[in-house]
Amino acid sequence: MSKLGTILPLPQPLPFSKTLAFCSGAVAVLAFAPFSLSWVAPLSLTLLFGLWQSTTPSQAFKLGWWFGLGFMGFGVSWLYISIDQFGGIGLPLAIIITLLFVATIALFFGMAGGLGRWLCGSSKTTNLLLTLPAVWALTEWVRGWFLTGFPWLSMGYSQLDSPLQGAAPIAGIFGVSWLVALTAALMTLICSQLISAPALRPKAIVKPLLGVGAIAMIWLAAHLLDKHHWTSPAGDPIKVTLIQGNIPQELKWEPSQFGSTMRLYTDLTRANWESDLIIWPETAIPAFYHRVKDDLLDPLEAEAQSHNTDLLVGIALQGSEDKSYFNAMVSLGKERDSYRKRHLVPFGEFLPLKWLLSPLIDFLHIPMSDFSAGDDSKTVLNLAGYPAGISICYEDAFGEEIIQALPEAAFLVNASNDAWFGDSLAPHQHLEIARMRALESGRYLLRATNTGISAIIGPKGEIQGLSAAFEKAVLTREITPMQGMTPYASIGNWGIVSAMLILLLVSLFVSRSRQAGG
Repeated sequence: MSKLGTILPLPQPLPFSKTLAFCSGAVAVLAFAPFSLSWVAPLSLTLLFGLWQSTTPSQAFKLGWWFGLGFMGFGVSWLYISIDQFGGIGLPLAIIITLLFVATIALFFGMAGGLGRWLCGSSKTTNLLLTLPAVWALTEWVRGWFLTGFPWLSMGYSQLDSPLQGAAPIAGIFGVSWLVALTAALMTLICSQLISAPALRPKAIVKPLLGVGAIAMIWLAAHLLDKHHWTSPAGDPIKVTLIQGNIPQELKWEPSQFGSTMRLYTDLTRANWESDLIIWPETAIPAFYHRVKDDLLDPLEAEAQSHNTDLLVGIALQGSEDKSYFNAMVSLGKERDSYRKRHLVPFGEFLPLKWLLSPLIDFLHIPMSDFSAGDDSKTVLNLAGYPAGISICYEDAFGEEIIQALPEAAFLVNASNDAWFGDSLAPHQHLEIARMRALESGRYLLRATNTGISAIIGPKGEIQGLSAAFEKAVLTREITPMQGMTPYASIGNWGIVSAMLILLLVSLFVSRSRQAGG
């Protein structure tokens, strides 16, 4: 059997391999929303895996880093918008900070290349199929928790509405990413076999056809799994309404705008008291809870109770015993309760390594929020007669945290404010993330946002109601509370992580056995 290094005719990386890796990463962004060209993801990884085959581990690390530069550079370039427009530090410094962030995150892709190439050893077929997809999935998982995590643009998100999404309720987002990488590894193998074949004789195409058959079986199996319903109705449908106020971020916290903002939200709410549940976005009330409790929240709750409606609003809370502050959602209606955001955004909501970075932040005059994290054990609020799993903004990017509300939660709620990132890719990518959480949990997910995109998402990750971005909108639908657990909700990420580690051990065993056998 020929070595997979023959996928490239040269024994060393091509002179323009870094450019190819960078372009491969940049093109991979097209696999995600709003473009949603899911087939681009495995093709992009096929090119990257092919480039890795004729390299040393250090060279593979560099190529992976260049892939990450293109992927994250184009995929999350919207970060500069909030840093520039709302951080108040100017466009040049905002671009520099964004580039530094991208270069840092790109190291994870370099790690995948270097580690994968080192473990692959002689690049035999078994090693490619066992090692590279497993390493890819594991590095995505590490990226999702290391230094609080940045799991944005995990490759599995690109497969919503493709047959591979059927694996999400079983193995979660990283399981779907593994299938994308496995497909790419098989395609790399097929290309290698076709290139190394002396001629297109019948025998020469047997192995490539087996590879094509393996891809077809993987995708067909995932498609059949997608037909299965892991959860079932837990009760009668309820009517829900999401309010999208479309308040510009630059005006939201202006004291002169508070009255008009509250009139807008209360007027839209009063027109929809027939709903069982009404949801306002994250920090829809631009004030602290204790300052508006008597004049706004108490009368609003009394009104909600008179219509037998629950109202969930976004507002900031101040701790009663200290100077801690919380980004929260407060329920008004049958009972008053609150959920406090647990997973805060580094530099956006809190300053990590405060003792070290605080002098620099002060020197640059960067405005910095200083929220506290909520209680990890409090993930559920009772809404419209059912327990609901609550998350705020960025928290829905962490699937294993969302499933902490299960099996108790009958549906999920995510309140967000993507106005920070303007008219960019961010709101579309964030909606894609929310859809994956609904699919993984087998629950409806209600996504209420300030400027869009608000959505009502079904248990299969399908969009059942959608608002346009940067428009005032009211979204009303009936949803069905659900019960039961998907396999992923039962085992979390440790299922796929354990499986990937086992694959790597098998790969090492096979490699050592071959070396021992000469």
